[in-house]
This record gives sequence, structure tokens and C-alpha cells, in this order.
Amino acid sequence: MFTAKQKLRTTTALGLLLSGMSVSALAQEVAAPGDAIVLDTIVLTAEEQALQALGVSNITEADLEKRPVTNDISEAVRRQPGVNLTGATATGQRGNQRQIDIRGMGPENTLILIDGKPVLSRNSVKMSRGGERDTRGDSNWVPAELVERIEVIRGPAAARYGSGASGGVVNIITKRPDTFMGQLGAHLEFPESDKEGATKRTNFMIAGPAGERLTFRLFGNYNKTDADEPDINPTRPNIDPDSGAVLEDDPALAGNEGVVNKDIGALLTWNAAPGHEIDFEANFSRQGNIYAGDSRNGSVQEDVGDQNLIGTETNRMYRRTLAMTHRGEYGFGESNSYLQWEQTDNTRLCAGTAGGVEDNITQCIDTDGDGENDATAFSTITLDNISAKTEWILPMTLAGRDSRVTLGADYRGEFLDDAISIRGGLNEDLAAQLGIPSEGADRDPKTEQNTIGIYAEANIEWTDQLTLTPALRYDHNDNFGGNLSPSLNATYDFNDEWSMKVGIARAFKAPNLYQLNPNYVYVTRGMGCPYVAGERLSGPCYVLGNPDLEPETSFNKEIGVAYTGLNDVNASLTYFHNDYDNRIGSGFVQENTGAVENRLFRWENQPDAVISGLEGNFATPIGSQFAFNANFTKMIKSENGDGQPLSLVPDYTINAALDWYATPDLTFTLSATHYGEIEAASVNSTTKSEFEETTTRDPYTLVNLGAVWDINENSRVAGGVSNVFDKTILRTDSGGGANTYNEPGRAFYLSLKQSF
Repeated sequence: MFTAKQKLRTTTALGLLLSGMSVSALAQEVAAPGDAIVLDTIVLTAEEQALQALGVSNITEADLEKRPVTNDISEAVRRQPGVNLTGATATGQRGNQRQIDIRGMGPENTLILIDGKPVLSRNSVKMSRGGERDTRGDSNWVPAELVERIEVIRGPAAARYGSGASGGVVNIITKRPDTFMGQLGAHLEFPESDKEGATKRTNFMIAGPAGERLTFRLFGNYNKTDADEPDINPTRPNIDPDSGAVLEDDPALAGNEGVVNKDIGALLTWNAAPGHEIDFEANFSRQGNIYAGDSRNGSVQEDVGDQNLIGTETNRMYRRTLAMTHRGEYGFGESNSYLQWEQTDNTRLCAGTAGGVEDNITQCIDTDGDGENDATAFSTITLDNISAKTEWILPMTLAGRDSRVTLGADYRGEFLDDAISIRGGLNEDLAAQLGIPSEGADRDPKTEQNTIGIYAEANIEWTDQLTLTPALRYDHNDNFGGNLSPSLNATYDFNDEWSMKVGIARAFKAPNLYQLNPNYVYVTRGMGCPYVAGERLSGPCYVLGNPDLEPETSFNKEIGVAYTGLNDVNASLTYFHNDYDNRIGSGFVQENTGAVENRLFRWENQPDAVISGLEGNFATPIGSQFAFNANFTKMIKSENGDGQPLSLVPDYTINAALDWYATPDLTFTLSATHYGEIEAASVNSTTKSEFEETTTRDPYTLVNLGAVWDINENSRVAGGVSNVFDKTILRTDSGGGANTYNEPGRAFYLSLKQSF
């Protein structure tokens, strides 16, 4: 009989093909000549199959081995029900900088955790007027080989996690070996097209006892993915709308930028007393880009001054964390508490602060005192985040029923030092009225906000079949005051096979420091002014941060059913509906009413939006040697009050995989993902101007093939082909269209892992 670990190791045959080995040749190694190979019947338990339950997904170490990620664990998270990769808006800006989006709420409403602690480095990157950040997100600070599992909570989780969890939570849980061991890993991936970037990754981990009461873990990682060539995407036909004449083609849009990760971390665990562990942890990461020419609107920008930037590093992020965690067990319950300091230095070449060149790399003002502008000077924004949390789980009796009550409190402090993004000039008369300096250099570069939360949650076994989970959280923020986040979930087991979950929850997201900062000024000379009654207002127009913003809120309802039973079939189906209120965006209400120049706008809370959809999964063994699993997401509605899409996500997504357990040590996997049509916005969300024409992204399917072979108990090799049929998708739209990102073509990969 296969062990559960062997059953879950699934990746496909192509690794063997790449190494020149056939299945039959491998079989000769595991059986003497003339002997038959007899495989025991595979029985996949519900626990092993149900990697997706109602509202929760678990990505195991085995999942990451059978389909290794190229660079970022977001590639694995995107294959879960209810999850997509997208930008924060439907503008199409920074189209290739997609991040994890759960249930259509956008990346800014997906909270990333590492071992339960928040990761907030992306907040050090300026939010453009269009709502996007030039950031790769926060899902690539841990190498995939160090991950034990990834928990994906779909739906609002504000009661436990506070601000930023309206869409859901991704908790990256790292390995914590308690016996002495070492691990070396390597991953190579080479695209068939010479216009796409290759990947090379190597890492190590050493862990084990360091004394009678101490254990340790040390890891290091180097990961490099090269940038796409600047001409990977086609030029765009340019036709005069009046005469129909063919004009000079518009320039091509940029492909995927490259990235280099350097990570090192140390963990020391002290068993202070029976039932009490204290972790001391320090991590350092450096993440630098390899420039592919991307600008805010996507057009390839090769030069600044007389210097070509293609292939150079134009921005880098330094992330440092120090953390202390205590886990305790008591006669009355258990506790988990931590204190974490996270510092991020966001260092990048100077960028435009206004108009059409906003966020594009540009010459800096004189930084070295020689009287001339500096073409490639770097500047740094620093963000410090302090996170603290204590949580106590107490078994008790409530109303005569067995219950588990969770009581908690947490604190999040955000401290931004940014003299770079506030450089935008402000009209002197307007500045005098507002009481802030007209010159950015004279404004206070520091801004902060502090949030304290307390919460309570109870799991009450009301009957043998019904479990109720009420929760209530209260947060106080020094900018917007108090906020309540109640929720109520109920799970009913009809029998051993069928169950149902119903839930309602309110969640929130605090405004970010750029939206709040009155010193953060955007200015346009007119082309970026809002439209009113179909006519563009005359400029210049200013958009300032707004310290009076209210938090974004969402009210989510969901109902789901799950089945686990006959022939080890596991399936679920969930409907969710989310009313999204007070969404924050660049303003449309003019504050200096009557002014016909130097018009003043602020970031503002905007009308309601609605998001609804379906998500489901199905998994079952097929005979004694195969297992099939699939999941889907259907977005029924995702639009703002004007009927425009909130972000560019597929109408539906289907993920499926077939595993073949050929021998106890060898597993093949054939997998595919089908993406439905992506519809573009017809109205520019930052100005409310209508696009003359829009394009949709047609449905497409990606097929992958791979294998995992356990050479022995300490050595493992995986290999395969991603995008077997070379369904390459190119980027051709930057506004008014949905073809805003590149989908890489066929690539070959090989992964090796050696333990000792």
C-alpha cells in the first residue's frame, strides 16, 4: 500500500523523458527480470483529497513539487478556486505586474502572511492615480522549496486578521524540521522562445537541534528570472478614426521584467518549559528587477537621457524582519503571540510625478550639486511596519454546549518616510489656502497610521450536526476612528457525506498612507482632468491625499455545500455575493467649487460596487493508479456603480489535473487551465472618459506535463513541460483593452532536491 506521502507526490513523465529514461527502463530497476510489478490499490482518504474545502484551500509541499513554480508562489495560488492574478483596477496599467486576487476583491484586499505574520512591503511603493503600484507584490519573499504548505482562505477574514483581508488571506507556512537535516534544491527552466526569460534557482536549508532545549533553521536562496526581450510584443496598428488611413504603428508594449531574489534567514526556537516555545527569527531579502522597458502605460521606454536601461536594474527592494513568537499550552487552553518589525527600503530610479510621465523613469533634479540633472540617480522610500498580536484559544462551555472561544488583540503601526513621491509642485495660491508648502522639498516626508484591534470568536457545537461560529472585531485607527467587523458562520452536517455552510461577514481595509497623505500631490496640465457631462474639465487639475478618508468596507454573504463519500469522491460548490462600499479612488468632486483653473480634487470614497460568483472543486481516485481533481471559478458580477469592471479577470476559470501513480516512487501529472473571456472597461476609471474602442481577451487553455521521481529517500528529481502546446499570449493593450499581459509560451523545467 502506498503511503499518503507517496500518493501526494505527483508530477509528470517528462522529467524522465528529459533525462533519457523511459517508464519501462525504470521498472527494470525496481523489479528483477521476469518479475511482475504489482501495485497495491490506491485509497485516497478525504483528508488527502480535500485540499479544497468550503472557503479554504491548502497547497501542499507535494503540490509544489509536481508543478514547480517558475519564480513566485502566486503561480500555484492562482490555480485555486476563487483566485486570479490581476491588477488592482481595470486600467491595464502595469499589466504584467499581476498579483493575487481572491474573489475579485483585488490584490490590495488580499492579505499575505508568512507563518501567520503580515507581509506589507508592497505598501512602500507609490500608488499611482490609476490605483496601481509598480510592484511585484508580497508573495515572493520565501523560496518555494522552503514552503511546507500554503493556506488560502477565500472570503473576508477581518475578524481574525483585520485590515486588508476583505478578499481573503494567503498564509505561507514554512518548514520547521525538529530533527537534524539538510536540504539542497535547484530549479532550471528554459523557455523555447529566445525572447522570454529563463529561470535559475538554487537554495539550501539546514535545521535541527542546537542543544538540549534549542532547535535552529538556516536557509538561503538565489533566484534569477531574466527579462523578456523589449520586442517580444508586436507593434500596434494605428488607423486614423476619421479618414481610415493607416498611420505609423504605435510602439510595442513591454513584456515581463526580470527579477533577482537573494534571501537568507535564521530561526532559533527555545523550548523554555514544557508546553512553551519561543521563536527568535531574522530574515533579509533583496529583490531587484531586470528592466524590460515597462512604463506606466506599457510602452517600451528604453532610454533616459543618453543611457539605455534595458537589462539593467532600475528598482530594488530590501526587506528586513525581526520577530519573536511565543506558543504556550496551559491547563485552560493555548496561546500564540508575536512581535514583528518589518522594514522595507524601496530604492529606484527617479520617476515622473505628474501627467503622462507619471511613474515613468525620468531624469532627477540635481542630486550631486553639480548644477545638472542626473539621468540615473537612485532614491529610497523607507517603510517600517510594527505588528504585534496575542491570541488565546479557550475550550469552554457556552449555553451548555461544548465550545472553543478565541480571544485576541493586535496592533499594526505603519511609518513611511518618503521625500520622493511628494515632489509634485502645487500652485502657490492653492497651497496657501490649504496650508501646505507649494514645493515638495519643503513638505514633511513622514506619515504614519496606527491601528489597534480586539476580537472574539467562538466555535459552538450547538448540536451534533450544527456548529455556529459568531465573531466580532473592533478596530480603532488614529485617522478614521472606530470600525466594527462582525461575522456569523454556520456549518450543518446532514450526514457523514453531505454538509452545508452559510456565512455573513463584514470586513474593512484602512486607506493606505499615500491615499491619506495631504502632502502627496498629483498634477495634470489638463489631459488628465476628469470628464463632467462628457466634457473634459480644463486644467491644470490637482489630486491630493485625503486625511479624512473612511475605510473601505465589504459585506459578504455565501452559501456552500460539500460532499465527501462514495468512492472517495470529494466535491464542493459555493456561491458568494459581496457588496463593496466606500471604495477609494482618485476623486471626481471638485473641492474649490467654481474655479476654472487649478482645480482641486482629492482621493475620495466612491459609490458602491458588487461582486458575486461561484467556486467549486471535485476530486476522486480513478481505479487503483489514477487520481483526478478539478476546480472552477465563475465570476457572475464584478463591477462598480457605473457598471464598469473592477479589474481584468476571466469570466470563468477551470483548473484540472490527472495524476498517475506509475510506481511507489514515480508519479506523472497532466494538468490544464482554461481561462474564459476577459472583458475590458469601456470607461477610463481615472477620468471617466470613454474609450473609442475596446478589445476583449479571447478564451485560452494552457496544458502542462510533468513527473516526480523519488530516486531514494533522500533524492528527488522533477521535470516537465509547461504550456505544452505553446499557447503564447501577447500584450497589445494598455487602455481600452483586456490584452494587458503576457502569458509565456512553452518552457522546459528540471528540479532537483537532495536531503541529508
